[in-house]
Amino acid sequence: MNWVNESAPQEFILLGFSDRPWLELPLFVVFLVSYMLTILGNTAIIILSRLDSRLHTPMYFFLTNLSLLDLCYTTSTVPQMLVNIRSPRKVISYGGCVAQLFIFLALGSTECLLLGVMSLDRFVAICRPLHYSVIMHRRLCLQLAAASWASGFSNSVLQSTWTLQMPLCGHKEVDHFFCEVPALLQLSCVDTTANEAELFFISVLFLLIPVMLILISYAFIVQAVLRIQSAEGRRKAFGTCGSHLIVVTLFYGTAIYMYLQPPSPASKDRGKMVSLFYGIITPMLNPLIYTLRNKEVKGAFQRLVARVLAKK
Repeated sequence: MNWVNESAPQEFILLGFSDRPWLELPLFVVFLVSYMLTILGNTAIIILSRLDSRLHTPMYFFLTNLSLLDLCYTTSTVPQMLVNIRSPRKVISYGGCVAQLFIFLALGSTECLLLGVMSLDRFVAICRPLHYSVIMHRRLCLQLAAASWASGFSNSVLQSTWTLQMPLCGHKEVDHFFCEVPALLQLSCVDTTANEAELFFISVLFLLIPVMLILISYAFIVQAVLRIQSAEGRRKAFGTCGSHLIVVTLFYGTAIYMYLQPPSPASKDRGKMVSLFYGIITPMLNPLIYTLRNKEVKGAFQRLVARVLAKK
């Protein structure tokens, strides 16, 4: 595999919103606060899920995977973005850009599949409650998680290789906050129609197909929930699934807008803002959505605090 493009510069300039300097300070504050909340929230979910035996269930196994993924996902881009916003030289080395492209794409693709797996878990839990522990056994959960990670990284290897092999003819100004496939394709000095077609096809596989499966599973879930006699049971089921649907709408909606629309000069600024939703905002909101609406996580946190205080 040849990762080295002889026509590529030694470093790229990440333009971001450098043409609007008055936006840089507000964006710096938003990025910094969002990143800190992402680190704290997702780390808390991982710790709680590991330490509290009541959270050793398939749902929290997949949620732990999602939290770990989001930690790495944001760390691959946000620290560099923070440095560039406050620096007069908004640059990233060629090697840094390659690493950022590969990691961001791999983890983003993995999250597309993992959210679909989580909807399958909710479907089985609500529509087949008596067989839940038999169907969603530990081995199947491990296989589903491993398949999501392996598929995401395999997709990244393919797309990163295709993108990095495009001749750039010395172009080095990336009109984005970070190195992402659509932004890098715009630097190429040759026809990128084939690459854009490949990107569209793979995006359909990783975005539209999971969304369709999620919508189908939730159609069955709604039918099953409406048959529940207990109002408390219906409220709990809708609460758990509602939080997942909020994440799905934010993540898939913005990613579909970015990857499944034809590139145009008018959509550049909108594309940059949209990418912040699936790159920064959604990873920050995931732990908030799953914890603030979830009594089990709140209970686990209270038990952990009580145990810590009891030891003092």
